[in-house]
Amino acid sequence: MTDKERPRAHLVLADGTVLEGEAFGAPGTAIGEAVFSTPATGYEESITDPSFFGQMLVLTSPEIGNVGITQEDAESRDGAPKIRALVTRSLSPVPSNYRSRESLDAYLARHGVVGITGVDTRRLTHHLRSHGSQSCAVGTDPVETLLRAAKEAPSMEGANLLPFVTPKAAYPFAETRGEWGNGPAPGSRPKVAVLDYGTKKNILRHLVEIGCDLTVLPAGSSAEEVLALNPDGVFLTNGPGDPAAATEAIATVRGLLGKKPLYGICLGHQLLGLALGARTFKLKFGHRGVNQPVLDVRTGRVEITAQNHGFCVDTATLPPEAVLTHRHLNDGTLEGFEVPSLRAASVQFHPEAAAGPHDSTGFFGRFLAAMRTPASDGSTKTTAS
Repeated sequence: MTDKERPRAHLVLADGTVLEGEAFGAPGTAIGEAVFSTPATGYEESITDPSFFGQMLVLTSPEIGNVGITQEDAESRDGAPKIRALVTRSLSPVPSNYRSRESLDAYLARHGVVGITGVDTRRLTHHLRSHGSQSCAVGTDPVETLLRAAKEAPSMEGANLLPFVTPKAAYPFAETRGEWGNGPAPGSRPKVAVLDYGTKKNILRHLVEIGCDLTVLPAGSSAEEVLALNPDGVFLTNGPGDPAAATEAIATVRGLLGKKPLYGICLGHQLLGLALGARTFKLKFGHRGVNQPVLDVRTGRVEITAQNHGFCVDTATLPPEAVLTHRHLNDGTLEGFEVPSLRAASVQFHPEAAAGPHDSTGFFGRFLAAMRTPASDGSTKTTAS
């Protein structure tokens, strides 16, 4: 479809803000929370990140679609997009990438995802920064219809979205990044149970590459089911929604505390905090992009990180035994903590960085070291292959 053939569409926020554009991707109307993300590259990874489930992704980079779609770069388990809608300033009509197998337009249409292009994304981003992320509707319906749909859309607060993104059954994972990464590390191969809350594939690939044997479990798995695998460590992945609403997952994490080395990323970090008795709160517009500055308070080193989250653990509510390890330099919010007595640690950002910088990949090495360190009772928790 050429630009001249694209039907007129609108994006309407719940507060009544209306922006015009042109429809692409699948026909129809999409409803969800409008959020913006700032990466200059990596739109393929962003639209397939399950952490964006239920959201309307506004990309601040003006030119989107110029590298097409390469299935190997998808972050979701099934390779499908997880966003409700994609909002762009300019949609590249022709992909220029020898690895591309499909245009972004055709890919979204095939998966039933609505798109709108020609939107003043600078204005929209400024509005969301000032007024906060909020529900919106995108489509070719009359503005009045879209506004009503946006106002009636459920809030992200209180939304447990894990059932929509977690696998139905456990599965093994042994894939690496191939030409883009390394093979499995030599030495003993600890067994890791991964609780999949909507994981990005590159989290799993990094764990394989440091030498772990993975069993990936559904989010609804109980602590007893996890421990029955006798893993050397447990990993908590990223995922969408309000962490406080995922009560079943919180109970599982609470039941694992102190039993095995327990590390988490993003939603996994929030669930670990909640399991320890802390509280979470919704950020005004979240942290999304690949240029988020984080301070490692232990070393004084600043890391540029990839992030995608709208909720945060309240530092003041963490228990005394929790040690703050990372802090966001833009707003001072909590980005990481550890509980040495429980061999537990987590970070809010994405050290696997797909897409993004690789400043923080050492987090996976620290998890491996935790599994290879004898527990306080003197036993060794790592199983050799």
